[in-house]
Amino acid sequence: MRAEHFWHRALERSLEAQRSGALVPLATDVVDLPGLEPFVLRRLLSRTPKHLRRGGPKPNPFLPWEPELEVECLASGHVALLNKYPVQPGHLLLITQAWQPQAGWLRPDDWAGVAQVASDTAGLWFFNSSPAAGASQPHRHLQLLPRRSGEPSCPLAAALQAQLEETGDRPGPAGSPWPWAYRLSRRQDPLGGSDLEELYLRHAEQLGLGSPLHDPQPLHPYNVLFDDHWMLTVRRTEEHCAGFSLNALAFGGSLLATERSDLAWLERQGPWQLLRSVASPPLP
Repeated sequence: MRAEHFWHRALERSLEAQRSGALVPLATDVVDLPGLEPFVLRRLLSRTPKHLRRGGPKPNPFLPWEPELEVECLASGHVALLNKYPVQPGHLLLITQAWQPQAGWLRPDDWAGVAQVASDTAGLWFFNSSPAAGASQPHRHLQLLPRRSGEPSCPLAAALQAQLEETGDRPGPAGSPWPWAYRLSRRQDPLGGSDLEELYLRHAEQLGLGSPLHDPQPLHPYNVLFDDHWMLTVRRTEEHCAGFSLNALAFGGSLLATERSDLAWLERQGPWQLLRSVASPPLP
């Protein structure tokens, strides 16, 4: 049984930060469209935050970070922060205290920071490698949506688990029922996190993203999602389709509509086509 210290601390800090105005929760409601299941579509009711708007270069909000959003500093050189625009209570960011580029390779100390938090608090972790993969800030950050024990990590969790049961960890077309470039693997050490870096590097090689031994940074944009049971990596081509801004959460089955989103297109084409439009085609 996890202690959930980080989650409890995040909820406490959220109340304080919301009272001070440092935290701006996103107001949404669920949109019911035919053929959407098992995806969940939420519509943004509040004003579109800056990180979801197209625009020029953005300032770095993490150097320095807002003290009201700080949850805890870690020995790995990271700090756990509240997401200023959370999609749920306790939405956490794991950022490097010193500058590291979001578009660079995730490093052993990043995985050490993840492992420290994950040993205490379960949930859905995700990473957007660059603007083309949905990253809103250039400073290294992973994100965690905490979950209770036994609670599904995301709307597509059951489908991902079923896919693993059917195909195992086989790479290539035989293990890739979805029509885009991705790799899905079973987790072996959810509490210790010793499997995370190996899976990340294996997926990167299989998806043609390169290797930190030979490439200064990944060769293509990508998303990573993982929980206690699986890790999913998706190679991306672009961030937007039909007015939807799509980050890693989209590949977990969570979609967000803003005033620019074309709901009629989504109803005609369906959520699977939405993902296919922003992911790389399957690799040979």
